[in-house]
Amino acid sequence: MPDMSTNQSVPQFGTLESSSQTAGFCQACRQPISRTFYRVNNSMICGRCADRVRRELPQDSHSAFVRALLFGVAGFALGLVLYAGFAILTGITIGYVSLAVGFIVGKAMLVGSKGAGGRRYQIAAVLLTYAAVSMASIPIAIHYMKSDRVEQPKVQKQAPLEESSVDGVSQGQPSTKTADQPHRQMSPGRALGMLAALGLASPFLELSEGSSGFIGLIILFVGMRFAWRMTAARGGAALEGPFQLPQSASA
Repeated sequence: MPDMSTNQSVPQFGTLESSSQTAGFCQACRQPISRTFYRVNNSMICGRCADRVRRELPQDSHSAFVRALLFGVAGFALGLVLYAGFAILTGITIGYVSLAVGFIVGKAMLVGSKGAGGRRYQIAAVLLTYAAVSMASIPIAIHYMKSDRVEQPKVQKQAPLEESSVDGVSQGQPSTKTADQPHRQMSPGRALGMLAALGLASPFLELSEGSSGFIGLIILFVGMRFAWRMTAARGGAALEGPFQLPQSASA
C-alpha cells in the first residue's frame, strides 16, 4: 500500500510543476510560454514570434517617406502621360481616367514606403493625383493648338503698303513701322509658370463648360479619395508588450 501512494504522488507533482511553469501556449508557434509574452490583437504570443511580427509590420520613418515621395512622383508622371495620352490618341477627354491616376499614385507610394502610411502620405498622394490630372491639360492643349495650325491654310504675311505719290502717281511701298517696334519675348521661366498655373486651375476652369466640367471635377475628387484611402495608416496587427507573467504562475 505505501508503494502505491508513493507512485501516485510522483506524477501528480510532475504535472503540478509543469502547469505552474507555463501560463499558456503561443498562438503562433504553439510553444509554451513561461515568463514573458506579447499580445497581437489580444492573442498571446512568445518573444520569438513577436520579433517576427515586428519585422513584418510596416515601419514608418523619414527614409520611408522620402522613398514614397519618389515613387509617388514617378506615379504622377505615369498618370499624367496616361491621362494626356488617352485624350490625344482617342480624341476623348474622359474624367474616369482620374480614378486610374489616383490608384497609380497611391500604389506607387505604398511600394516606395513598403506598406507604411499615414496622414503625410495621404496629403502627398492627394496633391500628386490632382497635379497629374490637372497638368495633363497642358500637353492636350498644345496638341490641339498644333493640330489647328496644321489645318489652317498657310498664308504668306506681307507688310502693308504705304501710299506715296511720285509725279501724281500713287505707288505702294512696304511700311517699316512694324519693323521698328521692339518685340518683347516672355522668359521661359515665366512662360512655364503661367502654363503650370493654368494647368492647375484647369479642373475649375472647365466648370464653365456646364455639367460635363462639374462631373469631371467630381470624378477627380473620387480619384483623389482613392489615393487618400490607399495611403492611410495600416490598421493590421497591433503588437503590445512585453508583459510579465504573475509570480505565482512563473515560480
